[in-house]
Amino acid sequence: MQIKTIFAGFGGQGVLMMGYAFAVAAMMEDKVVTYLPSYGAEVRGGTANCTVAVSDEEIASPIASSPEFIVVMNKPSLHNFQNKVQTGGILFLNSTMIDEVPSRGDIEYVLVDAGNLAEGIGDMRTANMVMLGAFIKKGNLVSVDAALDGLGEIFEGKNKVIEMNSKALMLGYESIE
Repeated sequence: MQIKTIFAGFGGQGVLMMGYAFAVAAMMEDKVVTYLPSYGAEVRGGTANCTVAVSDEEIASPIASSPEFIVVMNKPSLHNFQNKVQTGGILFLNSTMIDEVPSRGDIEYVLVDAGNLAEGIGDMRTANMVMLGAFIKKGNLVSVDAALDGLGEIFEGKNKVIEMNSKALMLGYESIE
C-alpha cells in the first residue's frame, strides 16, 4: 500500500504543518513516509503545498502526479490541484474559504467548514488542524491517537499550543460521519 496526499493553500495557513503533522503520525505507526514541502518566494500569502507519501514499503519517489487525496485550504489551490486527484480519490475542501465545488463526477468531495469551526474554539489559526482531523477520519490512514501523539511531539513543551491544536484536530475528526 502506497498512498500520496497533497496539502495545499497559501503561506500562513499552516499547510506545511498540516502535512508534517500527518507525516509524523504515520511515522509513529511505523509506516514509511516521505514529506516534500513546496512554497513560493513569499513567506505569507504566497502558495504553499506539500506532498506526503505513506507506505508499508520503500517509497521510490515522493512526487505525486495523481494522488489519492488532496486537502485544499483556499480557492487558488483548488483551481491548481483539483484535476490532479486520481479517479476514485477524495478532495477535501475548506468550505470557509472555498464557495464552489468542482464538477468532477469521478471523485468524492468532503466539505469542512474549517475556519468557522476553528473560530468557534477561539483560534482561527487552527483551521489547518480542523482540516487534518477531517482528513484523518475520512482517509483512515493513521489513527487519531497517533495524530494527537504526533502533535505532542512536534510542539513538545508548548502545552497551550498542544491543547489548542489537539482540540481543533478532534473537532475536525468529529465533524466527519
